This record gives sequence, structure tokens and C-alpha cells, in this order.
Amino acid sequence: MDVEEGALKHGLPYFALGAGRTLVVLRGLQTTHANPAGFERSMELRVVRPLAARFRVYAVGRGPGMAKGTTMADIAAQHAEALADRFGGPVDVLGVSSGGSVALQMAADHPRSVRRLVVAASGYKLGPVAKQAQLDWASAVERGRRGLHVNARLASPSPVVRALLTPVMWLMDPFTRPEVPGDFVAFVHAEDAFDLGDRLPEITAPTLVVGGDRDVAYPVGYFRRTAEGVADGRLIVYPGTGHVGTLMHKRFADDVRAFLAEGE
Repeated sequence: MDVEEGALKHGLPYFALGAGRTLVVLRGLQTTHANPAGFERSMELRVVRPLAARFRVYAVGRGPGMAKGTTMADIAAQHAEALADRFGGPVDVLGVSSGGSVALQMAADHPRSVRRLVVAASGYKLGPVAKQAQLDWASAVERGRRGLHVNARLASPSPVVRALLTPVMWLMDPFTRPEVPGDFVAFVHAEDAFDLGDRLPEITAPTLVVGGDRDVAYPVGYFRRTAEGVADGRLIVYPGTGHVGTLMHKRFADDVRAFLAEGE
């Protein structure tokens, strides 16, 4: 399947593949605001290719040059403008992890941008463990120190798994260092302040929230509150599944496709 690569308005990088109705996938947290390469690219394509069997999928990241003090509302506004410029009307949106924060903010602030919304491994705000891990990682990046290993806290509820992953991630850190640290740090602080709990009823797009009951980054109650808080929401929870496992779950692509097909 051929992959188109480019940038939307405001420099938002994207991959596009497949055919059919447009589905915009908003990426999770990235250290570099560019299209992923290597292992990260392979993982992204593994998630979106099953969706591209039915949709023209645009996997979209944040634009480079993110200023210090940027808010999630600022980021959502950029995305809404970029999607309107490219597609001219509302589109289906799937927000993945930190991309779910952007998607929810956009659905609240710019309702005409979103036709149907899927929020995967994400919710109305970050869980406390994820908030602290991201802040610690950003602090390390600003100081030129290794910080990737702090994310071992999010990998599993098991302390044994976390202990095994910590040194591995410490060794991997140099290969994940952001080329422009300011972009990564600015987004982390924008997401740290993100909390859409009181505004969920303003989201009128039909919304599906998908998560795992072993997600450390977002406790399952966050998924439930998000789904119950929006005007037209539903919830799917995968038993025994963690944060990344949600996107790799054997039912994920089918569940997303079935929900989006209801709007046809």
C-alpha cells in the first residue's frame, strides 16, 4: 500500500494511505515534530494499515516550531485550521494517547471540524503517573540528560516489568533525543495543563472511547468519565490490556471501523 508523505497547513506532518472516506489519526506524544521514521514508523503503520482498508487515513503530528507557553487550545486551533484547509469540512478523527487530548480539545472548541470522534488510550486529562513521567522526561530533555527511562512507569502495573524495562530504556534514550527540544517540552507542558472534564458536555460529535483496564497512563475511570461526559458517547474497555496494547488489540481496528460506519 503506497504511503503519501507531506505537511498540512501550519507544517503539520502527515502520512496518508488507503482509499475511502477521510479518517484523520492524531498521533501520540512525539519527541520530534516530524513524520516518524524507523521503528516508530513501523509501529504507526501497523496501527493505521487495517483502518486504511476502508478509509483514506491521514496520520497527523504536531507542527515544528511550537512556542513556549503554547496551550492545548492553541494546538487544537492549528489542527482545526489545517483540516479545514485540506478537507473543507468535518472529518472523522481518531486521537491516539496524547493525540486524544488534541482531538477532544478540537471537538470542544471547533465542533465543525469533527464528524465522528474516536479517543483511544486517552481521556479528558492525563492520569497522575503519566503527568509526572512526562514532566520528568521534559525536564531531563531540557537539561540534556537521559529521560526516556522514566516512561517505564507507564509500561505495566507490574513492578518487575518496570524494573526490567528501566535500564533498557535508559540505554535507548540517545536514539530518541528530540532534534528540537523546545517542541517536545512545549507540548508536554500544554498537555500537563490540559483538563477538559468540565467541558465534555460541549462535545456533540458521536464519540467512542477505547481503552484497556491495565492502562497506567489513564486509569479506567478516566475512560468512563470521558465517555459518559460527552453528549453522545460510548465506551469499550479491553480486559487485561495496557496503554500500547489497546492500539494493538485484535479487536481495535474492527471496533473503530464499526463505529465510524454508523455515520455513513
